[in-house]
Amino acid sequence: MSANYDPQYIKELFNGMSKTYERVNFITSFGFSIRWRRQFLNSIPRTNEKIEIIDLMTGMGETWGGLRKNFPNSRISALDFSDGMLEYANAKNRRSFRNEIQVIHENVLENRLEANHYDIVISAFGLKTFDRGQMEILAQETKRILKPGGRYSYIEVSSPKNFLLYFLYKIHLKYVVPFFGRLILGNPTQYKMLWKYTESFQNSDSIARIFESAGLDVERKTYFGGCATGITGRKAVA
Repeated sequence: MSANYDPQYIKELFNGMSKTYERVNFITSFGFSIRWRRQFLNSIPRTNEKIEIIDLMTGMGETWGGLRKNFPNSRISALDFSDGMLEYANAKNRRSFRNEIQVIHENVLENRLEANHYDIVISAFGLKTFDRGQMEILAQETKRILKPGGRYSYIEVSSPKNFLLYFLYKIHLKYVVPFFGRLILGNPTQYKMLWKYTESFQNSDSIARIFESAGLDVERKTYFGGCATGITGRKAVA
């Protein structure tokens, strides 16, 4: 395993960015991150039924509002292993959700979540920091915790296949994002890693194949010309 994918390194990286991550992410994506979150959640049919949902790699809980809107009677759990991110997530939970979100402080790759428990499993922008072996574990864990017939949806920032769009997006992530990181955080090094992870991740084609190999139904999704990609699907009923 490369040191860049070591869970402890990832944890410390996001702990260091936690004070500014949400703000920098919004500014540098020109608000597209909010639109992409809405679009990837809409890949799962809305329902008023009482269902169980878990948001993996929840970060600061940026997806909770969309989940509550689309699934108003659901019971939402959220998992992350970054102390810094969860500090802000817990504050948001108290401030905006009356502590109704069950926040779980665990590594998704070594979790104690109940098998066959969740109707919906989602995650936004948490895939790029996994290597192939970790993605294989994630696929197996997604399958394990989903109820038969349950649905999942994942989205990640990606490298567009169009050359011009790729070039512009590379400049944006490699230089503009660290610049804002320097202005707000005073240290661009942590934000430079976001491009390195994105460049290595490329798009969701690889993880789509991994999820298919795990026995999950998979549909590929593309957002804004490939600047973000994702997968959605369901676990077989039997």
